[in-house]
Amino acid sequence: MGEIVIKSEDYSLLKDLTVKFEAQEEGFTFCFWVYLLKTCTFPAPLISQVDISGSAPFLVLNEKKILKLFPLTSLDHEALDPENSTLLTEVPHASMETEFPSEKWVHVGCKVSVDSVLLHIDGGIVAEQPLSSFFCEDSMSNSLKRITLVGSDVQGFVHHAKVLPLNFSVSEHYAKDPPLQLSIDNSSASEIEEDSDGVWSIVGGKASCRRIFSVDVQLLNAFGEPVNKELEVIASLLYADNGGPVEKTSDGEAPLLTSYDGIEYASCDRPSKMLHGFASFKLKISQLSSKCDNRLFRIRFEVPKVAGYPFLEALSHPIRCISRNRTIRTFPMVNKKTPAAIHLLDGSQSCGFDDGSAEFQHNTVREAKPSPSSKRVRLEQENISVMEQPGGECNSHPWTANKAENALAKSSNGRHENFVEADNSPSDSESTGARNSSFKSMLSSGDSVSDLTIFKYCLGNLAEKSRVLKEIVTSSSDDEVLEFAHQVSIYSGCSHHRYQIIIAKKLIEEGRNAWNSISQNNHHVHWGSAIFEIEEQFMKISCCSTRSLTQQDFDLLRRIAGCGDYMAQENFEKLWCWLYPVAFTLSQDWINTTWKSTSPKWIEGFITKEEAEYSLQGPRGLQEPGTFILRFPTSRSWPHPDAGSLIVTYVGTDYSIHHRQVSVDYIYREKDVKPLQELLLAEPELSRWGRIRRTHYT
Repeated sequence: MGEIVIKSEDYSLLKDLTVKFEAQEEGFTFCFWVYLLKTCTFPAPLISQVDISGSAPFLVLNEKKILKLFPLTSLDHEALDPENSTLLTEVPHASMETEFPSEKWVHVGCKVSVDSVLLHIDGGIVAEQPLSSFFCEDSMSNSLKRITLVGSDVQGFVHHAKVLPLNFSVSEHYAKDPPLQLSIDNSSASEIEEDSDGVWSIVGGKASCRRIFSVDVQLLNAFGEPVNKELEVIASLLYADNGGPVEKTSDGEAPLLTSYDGIEYASCDRPSKMLHGFASFKLKISQLSSKCDNRLFRIRFEVPKVAGYPFLEALSHPIRCISRNRTIRTFPMVNKKTPAAIHLLDGSQSCGFDDGSAEFQHNTVREAKPSPSSKRVRLEQENISVMEQPGGECNSHPWTANKAENALAKSSNGRHENFVEADNSPSDSESTGARNSSFKSMLSSGDSVSDLTIFKYCLGNLAEKSRVLKEIVTSSSDDEVLEFAHQVSIYSGCSHHRYQIIIAKKLIEEGRNAWNSISQNNHHVHWGSAIFEIEEQFMKISCCSTRSLTQQDFDLLRRIAGCGDYMAQENFEKLWCWLYPVAFTLSQDWINTTWKSTSPKWIEGFITKEEAEYSLQGPRGLQEPGTFILRFPTSRSWPHPDAGSLIVTYVGTDYSIHHRQVSVDYIYREKDVKPLQELLLAEPELSRWGRIRRTHYT
């Protein structure tokens, strides 16, 4: 069960902040979360030091919204007069290098000692300033041992402000009690068309014309993690230009309606309850933009019991409500950043998965975007189980060949290729070319998983796929999961989905155990301490105790996770959803020996597409045709059908670089599987192995 309420006393206006304390002789630490509104004007002091003599700035935002931390001083010094901006710039201070964000929770940590000041933002040090002897002596004065810090009139809110000993860890305060924020899960929206200008077009108006559209909102902490509280959320329709409420229609109907069991209610009269940090809305708009001087609308979602806090409100994109008899494409809205996705470890949501595009959220690791052409071997050509596992030392993944064969029929018909074109093939969530006979057979079968769930999985983006799989693997047997994988393969027309479905249960279970072991119930863990457990898990799953990960491997994993010095659960899940399929692929005999080989080192480690292409460059251009390098695509994470696949990047006879994907279907169809390097060198386009030349991409 979630907590019942959000305590309003946990959040206060910045102007109401007052902190009085007796400072220790060596100094102190002052930490707090702050949320500034966009309407704030600068320059302005954020927090000041005051006494009966006057005030002096302690934290200041300059005209460029750069945060500056000043040392404490006796208040009779002209140098710290907040009205004297020229003298203020001459005072030693610690300063950020980037603009301070608005309408976002930011953690600020200040360490003030007798000889320096340190400024922390979101748990990390951003600036340090040594102090001259003048300020050292001044900060040691008795009058400064009794300190009062007060907030300014800048429009903002403060959470969890604490004065702590100088040696207290700022990152510990940062991780302990993060504030909350309400946001819209754009990946869940349906029956909405987004125009090129970012405006949502929604069909509304009369009862016979308006359509239901769906939106979910989520309660997150400052780290983007869902928070389970038993709250109610209401939706209301506002004008986008001034935030005023939209009037009722000429028939007296509420402008925004919600639908429950086929009955319409005014949305403000029927709040939606949150479950596991999410509240779902099925809405209709009765008021047309054309009846309101063509003005745009917005939907505001808010928690009525704690009204007045802007961070506990969420506004939709601008909306143009139209009355047209036209087809509106139904799709999950793709967020400009990354759509929310399910937390593997607790069933909640985060921004851990992309939507099948070729870029990560942080735009640090890139792959070529898909194109319509595809040479992927389809299921109707060959029905081979990618989960067949040859005998060997690995017994941690108990999916046997017999079980897979019993669940999934085999066929030896069709054209075979050792490897197929990669990086230019479309996401299999877009591949819906099912044959009619297979489709009808599936509809008539008595499966434990409903047809609707199968359709939802096949047509959904990666966030929806992960959500469906989480529900299925926690409540279904291994055989039922195999049958679901088979049905999805039939409907989608591609066997690659099957591999990701069948590894789902082990991926989720082992991921949960790994995170629990790494985090020890902490929200954030230091990356340097987490890598040992990550490496241990990787070596266990890949069934290779003789080859450890290199520093270059960890650097790439860190970029995939999208974390800095500290890693949160959502960062770990991004990493895990990429690393687990890779490790599982490496556990197979046909590639395991290739991975273990160190002379030559056929697979040098985890590299990006750019690094592979760079390594194939010689002093006078590309290396000779047939030179190739093996890599795992960095943009393919579970449950993407190509997660864990192996890519051959090589120089073609046309003296251009090509990227092709190794066909797992082919390998598992053969009875006597040769080592991977032998299979590759048998290909006419490949003749010699290339070496990695390391470079750095930002």
